[in-house]
Amino acid sequence: MKLSDFDYELPPALIAQFPPAERGASRLLHLNGASGALTDRTFRDLPTLVEAGDVLVMNDTRVINARLTGQKQSGGQIEVLIERVLDGTRVLAQVRASKSPRAGTRLLLNGNAEADVLGRAGEFFELRFLDCPDIFALIERAGSVPLPPYITHQADAADATRYQTVYAKAPGAVAAPTAGLHFDEAMLAALRARGVTLAWLTLHVGAGTFQPVRVENLDEHAMHSEWYSLPQATVDAIATARAAGRRVIAVGTTSLRALESAAAAGELRAGSAETRLFILPGFQFRAVDRLITNFHLPRSTLLMLVSAFAGVDNVRRAYRHAVEQRYKFFSYGDAMLIERSPQGISHGAAA
Repeated sequence: MKLSDFDYELPPALIAQFPPAERGASRLLHLNGASGALTDRTFRDLPTLVEAGDVLVMNDTRVINARLTGQKQSGGQIEVLIERVLDGTRVLAQVRASKSPRAGTRLLLNGNAEADVLGRAGEFFELRFLDCPDIFALIERAGSVPLPPYITHQADAADATRYQTVYAKAPGAVAAPTAGLHFDEAMLAALRARGVTLAWLTLHVGAGTFQPVRVENLDEHAMHSEWYSLPQATVDAIATARAAGRRVIAVGTTSLRALESAAAAGELRAGSAETRLFILPGFQFRAVDRLITNFHLPRSTLLMLVSAFAGVDNVRRAYRHAVEQRYKFFSYGDAMLIERSPQGISHGAAA
């Protein structure tokens, strides 16, 4: 397929710049991938749309304050966007400056943080922070919330709370798993009361999730890499649900990507790994039956993923409907609940 197959017109006014007043107050577009039926709902309807014994798999990654500003020791202004924490002192990061810094350059960052440029690592720079007993504490102190590029206001105290899920636990993401932003504690309690099992994994979302696809022929696209960890307890919960004929529901494309990566060999396996899984129409899903997700950017790998899951024509029609009905789009926007299309079913062991 071609990149242009995943384009659509979106009025800028439909890009949500702020979250709703309360978590869970969003709208929910329910798409049945088998029939193509669309139903307009609210997110608070979710407990009525699941059954006892279903498993909801959520990504417990925590967004770090990955955006830092400052200057080179020579005086030039810089902006640093951390992509990944490598160890107790080193990170991979994008560095924006009038001239790219060379190895050995010292960066003087706000919050009394200093870092040396060790060199290039592909499209990123490897930086080493100085006087850094706790790198996550340093980033928390010196940085700010890395809001996506389509959100135009400067991150503030409200974003520090709302651009984070209520169940965020493992620090390391530089973008939120945004489907999870709709959940509050009352919703989690209602799902448990319904008999739904809540299960967890971690995938640290990278800044690559916002990188545009630059090739028309999608076979030539190089997918960015992200680290994930799938606990045995989640694998066991999914096996129990499967044995009872219940469904596995991924909260967000990040949860789906981690699960399908872990099931790529045919059987869902616990463990930690890097994934470059690029999901396009024709992909055979092994682990996930339903997906909760936000609306995604035109021409993005995430739009390709949901098109593979629900069917290209179904997603095109759903997005047209969402535009016509004035749904809000992207990170702070409304949500979808998608039933998998039969075309995406694998007959492998985990299906």
